Amino acid sequence: MLKPPHPIARLAYELALQINPNNHALDGGRASSAMEKEAVAELAKMIGWNTHLGHLCGGGTMANLEALWIASRLHPGKTVLASTQAHYTHQRITGVLGIPFETIACDTRGRMDVGALESRLAAGGIGTVVATLGTTATGAVDPLAAIVDLRRRHDFRIHADAAYGGYFLLAGNLEKETTLAFECIPEAASVVIDPHKHGLQPYGCGCVLFHDPSVARLYRHESPYTYFTSTEMHLGEIALECSRPGAAAVALWATQRLFPLVRGGEFAKGLESGRVAALDLYARLREDRRFVIGAAPELDILVWAPRAPSVTEASNLSKRIFAEAASRHLHLALVSLPLELLDVGPMRRDRETIVCLRSVLMKPEHREWAARIWQILDEATNAAGVPGTPR
Repeated sequence: MLKPPHPIARLAYELALQINPNNHALDGGRASSAMEKEAVAELAKMIGWNTHLGHLCGGGTMANLEALWIASRLHPGKTVLASTQAHYTHQRITGVLGIPFETIACDTRGRMDVGALESRLAAGGIGTVVATLGTTATGAVDPLAAIVDLRRRHDFRIHADAAYGGYFLLAGNLEKETTLAFECIPEAASVVIDPHKHGLQPYGCGCVLFHDPSVARLYRHESPYTYFTSTEMHLGEIALECSRPGAAAVALWATQRLFPLVRGGEFAKGLESGRVAALDLYARLREDRRFVIGAAPELDILVWAPRAPSVTEASNLSKRIFAEAASRHLHLALVSLPLELLDVGPMRRDRETIVCLRSVLMKPEHREWAARIWQILDEATNAAGVPGTPR
């Protein structure tokens, strides 16, 4: 997930560093704090909230930590649920915070299994369900509409981890079911979005949002040496982090002036281009006998593996293709996935997971480069000695 920050973000960040603002308190970042509030309000508006409480933070891990910390204070002692394909940070965060945590199985598309979730909810003791909108491994989107429906019969809080996928709210070329999941984000109690992924920002810019501004009371703390310049709310009074770079807020604010967060705008079209590139490569992989694949990408991430007599052999071939592609300046990723997420067919199942190749087509330019990417992948696959011939 490497996407260079836009030049406007780089310039704004660098200019802000001339005074090095700290957005913990207004005396350290008066202008940059105002910019952060405006930029965060635009993110809240994007997901459909007119009222909110939120702030920027170092990234998705800190953002999710704050959301789950608030959830645990509202439902003390109750369990947090997330899918087996949710980011590993949820289990680590709950461990740090001392919150009970359990995972829910996924379907064959890598999305939380609604039936399994309903069964666990019926057993009781659940405080929060984490719905992932864009898993790190495959870009799968949990069925948030169905999760919202379950909340009508069970009492629990919904946290939407949209760190990767949140901006796809603006895309107009998603599957109907995926679009419905994004449309249900306003039903969540809290949402995480990472501007440093698709938001054209340097790394170090995440965002946590709460629908109910009254959760600010849970952040209340004493700091007699800090908040003395104004009776206006300081960002440090609604955050767990202390010092934070105001430059990150300045960069995000400037970028959102240039690229408004609206459907059909230039920013949204960039997201749509990445998805088109992913679908293009998916179609090529699906028609090639040398590969096995899973479900079509829901966003702009796709995974596949070479076909082989056994899962172990396929996994080893994935690693060889990875190296051959890198030597040709095509830099893929590797990911280990449960076998049920790929159509491995008659392949001998001598292990429970398969090492797959993974590509994150998050740059708009990937659309124009799809044919060239395929050409290099074809060369790397042949060099790795994958049996079979292209269709």
